[in-house]
Amino acid sequence: MTARILITGAAGVVGTLMRPRLAAENRVLRLLDVAELPAARDGENVELLQASVTDMAAMESAMKDVDAVIHLGGHSLENTWENILRVNIDGTHTVLEAARRQGVRRVILASSNHAVGYVERASGEAGDYLFPRPDTYYGVSKVAVEALGSMYADRYGLDVITIRIGSCFERPKDVRMLSTWLSPDDGARLFEACLSVPAPGFRIVWGVSDNDRRWFSLDEAHALGYESKDNSEVYAAEVLAEHGELDPSSYAAKYVGGAWCGPEFDTAVKEAGR
Repeated sequence: MTARILITGAAGVVGTLMRPRLAAENRVLRLLDVAELPAARDGENVELLQASVTDMAAMESAMKDVDAVIHLGGHSLENTWENILRVNIDGTHTVLEAARRQGVRRVILASSNHAVGYVERASGEAGDYLFPRPDTYYGVSKVAVEALGSMYADRYGLDVITIRIGSCFERPKDVRMLSTWLSPDDGARLFEACLSVPAPGFRIVWGVSDNDRRWFSLDEAHALGYESKDNSEVYAAEVLAEHGELDPSSYAAKYVGGAWCGPEFDTAVKEAGR
């Protein structure tokens, strides 16, 4: 039996990395983004849709014959409140409501470390269900994403897993990412675990590789069946040679959200001009 997985935000960084890694026999990837998507390659079993996650009619249509949704769509960086509200928060509501209307029972939501960005770094690991302390409008939107997922799980019985993604790139870009890195291959392993675990209900898990310098718990991810096979330490010497060790007094070292807790991300002041 062929499964159909809808991936929103499929043209973004994480969506692009997951596209080849989530390809499988007996699986169709229905890829959706507001941006134009690269054409299907030979042998690639994909369906391409150009639409916004804020468009209910388009999302209901996109949900037809879908077995699960991986919702990556939305602004991936800090933005104005208007844009964050419309795309990240209203868009996530649209995705969940369209899934409910079309009978899609499993939704995987991309949350972020920025939902708890103002949690101060301490010895030990940050737990899976840390109380929200968002560092930006973007972080607030991810708190809303988690809350919406929780409500749709409790009220409508959907299986909803929200992943607080650390930093998913081909390789760590700076010293902080040696702690927060989620390798693309591990990202695919985590999504596969989220897709296959029986009856998860509502979960919040950290999306991170099992790095030697890891800040975040993997308890809940392991409970889903995720096994990390990558470790940022293979890049540590190169990254440290380029950037040096973190200044312990810096935002990057002090807070989970890193530099996003600093003044350059004070969007409200920037918007108001005072």
